Amino acid sequence: MERTFRTLKYECIFLHDYATMTELSDGLKGFVGFFNQKRLHQGLDYQTPDEVYEAGCFPDREIDNQVA
Repeated sequence: MERTFRTLKYECIFLHDYATMTELSDGLKGFVGFFNQKRLHQGLDYQTPDEVYEAGCFPDREIDNQVA
């Protein structure tokens, strides 16, 4: 979650000079749409969150030193 908020701040909020709450709201809606539908995520094997959600599972990962 912290990484998501950092991305939101640095790639959306800090780059624009929103003058009104309406502008901010519209900007956030646009960024969230981009973030979920078009932006590739390294932690999701370079897929979008929407692609992972539609597939119904997270990408397979090998976990080192997992204790069962």
